[in-house]
Amino acid sequence: MVPTAQSEAWHAALASEPRRRVLAMLSESPDALDALTVAVGVGVHVTTARFHLDQLEAAGLVSRQVARSGRRGRPQVLYRAVAVPQPPEEAQQQLTHALAAVIGEDGDGGRARAVRAGEQWSAQYATGAEADPVPPLMGMLTEIGFEPELRAAESTIALPACPFRTEARAHPDVVCSVHLGLLRGVARSLGHDGDGLWLRPFVQPDLCLVDLPDDWVGPTSY
Repeated sequence: MVPTAQSEAWHAALASEPRRRVLAMLSESPDALDALTVAVGVGVHVTTARFHLDQLEAAGLVSRQVARSGRRGRPQVLYRAVAVPQPPEEAQQQLTHALAAVIGEDGDGGRARAVRAGEQWSAQYATGAEADPVPPLMGMLTEIGFEPELRAAESTIALPACPFRTEARAHPDVVCSVHLGLLRGVARSLGHDGDGLWLRPFVQPDLCLVDLPDDWVGPTSY
């Protein structure tokens, strides 16, 4: 049986959708890859790729090796996936459903605790104060897999591809409130009032909308 501490480390590392893509890329490659190759493959900046690789390595999911070329200069660091037992996706979904169902038993449907959970999640995306919070928010949503579309005229961000759609439909008060807390937490880390953000889940079967404060999006800014 996998030790509890190690299992928790795996779950924490794989809670990030971009890290899951990084690990999948390494797992599918017959050769060890450098950070730049990983960055290009998953569509992130090389610094972001190195961050995700470090997190996966700390969890014991990735190993690194130094390629000695015999030439002067900085040696190349290569990464490869470590073969470890992983819980099937179905089991992860069952765990998410179980947790959401229990939190949803709160008097408010679990919304308050879910928002706090999202705010804690936002610490992974904190970047420091930014005069314009919209691009960092769009980047964060893209990284997670929401495929956001800015609708400047309406001061909204459309989310047509929620990666947690199945769970959100089953437990919208919990899952969507986690996403609201995430958005507000990131906005505060950027130096802005996150309370002005609102999330409207499932305005269409496959579409959610994030309402932005009117002064965040100028008519000619984007």
